Amino acid sequence: MSVDDRALPVKPQIIAPGHTSATVSDHIGEIVFRKTPRWWYFGFAVSLALVMLLLMALTKLIVNGTGIWGLNNPVGWGFAIINFVWWIGIGHAGTLISAILLLLRQEWRTSINRFAEAMTLFAVACAGLYPLIHVGRPWLAYWLLPYPNTMGMWPQFRSPLVWDVFAVSTYASVSLLFWYVGLIPDLATLRDRSRSMLKQKIYGILAMGWRGSAAHWHNYETAYLLLAGLATPLVISVHTVVSFDFAVGQIPGWHATIFPPYFVAGAIFAGFAMVLTLTIPLRAIFKLQDFITTRHIENMCKVMLATGLIVAYGYLIEIFMAWYSGHWYEKFMILNRITGPYKYHWWALILCNILAVQALWFRKVRASAIGAFIVAMFVNVGMWLERFVIVVTSLHRDFLPSSWGMYSGTFWDWATFIGSIGLFLALLFLFLRFLPMISIFEMRTILPKTEEKG
Repeated sequence: MSVDDRALPVKPQIIAPGHTSATVSDHIGEIVFRKTPRWWYFGFAVSLALVMLLLMALTKLIVNGTGIWGLNNPVGWGFAIINFVWWIGIGHAGTLISAILLLLRQEWRTSINRFAEAMTLFAVACAGLYPLIHVGRPWLAYWLLPYPNTMGMWPQFRSPLVWDVFAVSTYASVSLLFWYVGLIPDLATLRDRSRSMLKQKIYGILAMGWRGSAAHWHNYETAYLLLAGLATPLVISVHTVVSFDFAVGQIPGWHATIFPPYFVAGAIFAGFAMVLTLTIPLRAIFKLQDFITTRHIENMCKVMLATGLIVAYGYLIEIFMAWYSGHWYEKFMILNRITGPYKYHWWALILCNILAVQALWFRKVRASAIGAFIVAMFVNVGMWLERFVIVVTSLHRDFLPSSWGMYSGTFWDWATFIGSIGLFLALLFLFLRFLPMISIFEMRTILPKTEEKG
């Protein structure tokens, strides 16, 4: 049985009518095989320019040290931690869409899971830079790993930095395996349809001899479900561990038990916003409205609305506990966020993460690609501001007024951040050019039975 002969009809409403197995393979596969458009070259060139900016900033950092950043006393953490948490959060939507919705048998995930999984990997690659570079001596970062050594020196397992290393490396490994295993049937399809000998060889090697036999499908489905089961607890555990970076501290604004669930909900919130931000333009560019329908956009908006309400609840709990505790330092922390020198950051995040998201209660906004895109952009900005407020406003005015100070990112802080966005986009452009952005075989399994026979 060839790769393109397998179709398991499930629900006809997931994909627009009028498609057959051949048209699905042709439409999605043709994106890879068609002549590279000019806009791709332009976008990839801009992304590479930003990657060069990132490399310049990293070179400057290694030569001169972290003094080039805006760090000071008492703000010893800055953009590195802010951007690390932001990127890790963006990666959570891919795991949720792929693993949890797969286990819950939600067929609407099939149009967006491949793209979301790739986004997860690229976001984790960007996030992984920051724990390495903010330690001060990145060439010694391997000391964080518990490897046998003659010096008898072992990592400090009570340090949140070590927890981050294990959490993020595990998350990246499982996500990569999950993404690659899901790609294997489509790589075989590309191998069979490719007209270039070189591409046939490359896709054939990556497909690892896939022939679509019953044994292959059995092994594939077993491995895919096992990896989904492994990835599901990672959605909760990874950002929970990241939240412990703050929760184990004694600084008011960090020492809060609400942080683990609040961070996990915020990560899914930010992740779905980024999926919408990237999916909606690509849906229009590649004319994929038949595969990524209004229903998909609406469902993602519903998830974003639900997690946004959890995030808003977390904000309210922070304010309530500062009042209810009767603790002067906690009260001052909240008042400082609302009325202090960084008040505009706090009010801006309230606008982006709470007020703007309420528009998703209305179906006209959820069903509108432009409306969903605008709300998603608000959330992207708001979640970055949230991390800025958590890190900076909790540190810049601590217990002793004599040590108070202000913080702002320098040129090199912004260069590193913008450069990491360039790295994310460069990887995304390569993915769009050489691999199918939608799972071909999974889209074919949801074709109506009558269409498949026709």
